[in-house]
Amino acid sequence: MRTTAFALAFSTLIALLSACGEHARLPAEAGVGTDPELPQPKSTLVPTIEIAPAVGWSDGAAPTPAAGMEVTAFAEGLDHPRWLYVLPNGDVLVAETNAPPGKSGIDGIKGWVMNWVMKRAGAAVPSANRITLLRDTDGDGKAEFRSVFLENLHSPFGMALIGDTLYVANANALLKVPYQIGNTSISVAPAKVTNLPGWGDELNHHWTKSLLASADGTRLYVGVGSNSNIGENGMQAEHMRAAILEVDAATGTTRIFASGLRNPVGLDWEPHTGVLWAVVNERDELGSDLVPDYLTSVRRDAFYGWPYSYYGQHVDERVSPQRPALVASAVSPDFALGAHVAPLGLAFNNGGATGLGAAGLGEGAFVGLHGSWNRQPLNGYEVVFVTFSGGRPVGPLREVLSGFLDADGNARGRPVGVALDGRGGLLVADDVGNSVWRVTAARDLPARRPLSRQ
Repeated sequence: MRTTAFALAFSTLIALLSACGEHARLPAEAGVGTDPELPQPKSTLVPTIEIAPAVGWSDGAAPTPAAGMEVTAFAEGLDHPRWLYVLPNGDVLVAETNAPPGKSGIDGIKGWVMNWVMKRAGAAVPSANRITLLRDTDGDGKAEFRSVFLENLHSPFGMALIGDTLYVANANALLKVPYQIGNTSISVAPAKVTNLPGWGDELNHHWTKSLLASADGTRLYVGVGSNSNIGENGMQAEHMRAAILEVDAATGTTRIFASGLRNPVGLDWEPHTGVLWAVVNERDELGSDLVPDYLTSVRRDAFYGWPYSYYGQHVDERVSPQRPALVASAVSPDFALGAHVAPLGLAFNNGGATGLGAAGLGEGAFVGLHGSWNRQPLNGYEVVFVTFSGGRPVGPLREVLSGFLDADGNARGRPVGVALDGRGGLLVADDVGNSVWRVTAARDLPARRPLSRQ
């Protein structure tokens, strides 16, 4: 009874705090594009909280595709699917995963609040710790076959194939296993390539470790998020974090490729230029209009501001001590995706040479926006397409898949990883909806909604 009463009182307190939180003053579109509007920061005693409670999809329900597109369920009944990787034969690997147990780096009342937020948002389920293989055996856009490909992992996330070796990024280490085309399971124990931040009894706040191989297969790039919002756990806790790491695939030797990126998750190569790009989750608690999360090219040895500044050289006065000389070198991102939209998945459209070109999508990048918790009103909860020209983003931001929120503001699903399947479709991992969706150009379907969103 006492526990129930405490839970009720705590929920009531959160609801009251949420009602008292500040609201966005600008439209969501103001924080989108190559030149986003950056208003004055608005710090509050209590973080702004607006939660989309996770409810899942009712039978037969699905996200809403944009005009000229259609969506089907490639696979359902998964366990918190977060990340996708398409093998050369078209088999799809999906990481069924969540945060590992251990220290989050957020203590006290704020830690209680964050744990409550995560539970309400469907992000606190135990990790299945496995990679599942999905196979469309008859070419109908649905996976008729599935098998456990790798299990007993530690919050796996990124995957990359180089030759006959599959690399997997656990929350704490980079592993490798042998792979042959057509394998439906791997029985050998993975070998460790190198430890990653989060190894041992240390904080592991942003636990996901995305993974991307270089074109020549000699290097791997790992996205590693910060151990805090703005360095409040001390910069010693941020060693090799808030960065993209470069790992020698043969030796495991690791160096920082680029730094100052609070939480770089999706990584991909821009097909025209061969330049590395990333989507990055920026800092919280500066108000509903700050800071825009972003898509950016990533330069070797460049610094992108975190924690001392945001969106280039806009100093975050909460961080002390400051480092003015370092801030003066901070690189501004290329394209703002909106405040608190939480971009996770990234996949370039390979110059528009996919089946989705028939739906009007040419050069550009697909981005999965997981959705906000630190903004009123909610923002994100959709898959979008950023139009490029000549290897650079020019906009507009175009809606591809929406409808993840119901009319009452509940989350029926939340998009995470995105990947092109090589057969004309875009695959979208939906962790709250426990599904993988497949988006294709429509086959003589009526228009459903405008494609562009300015």
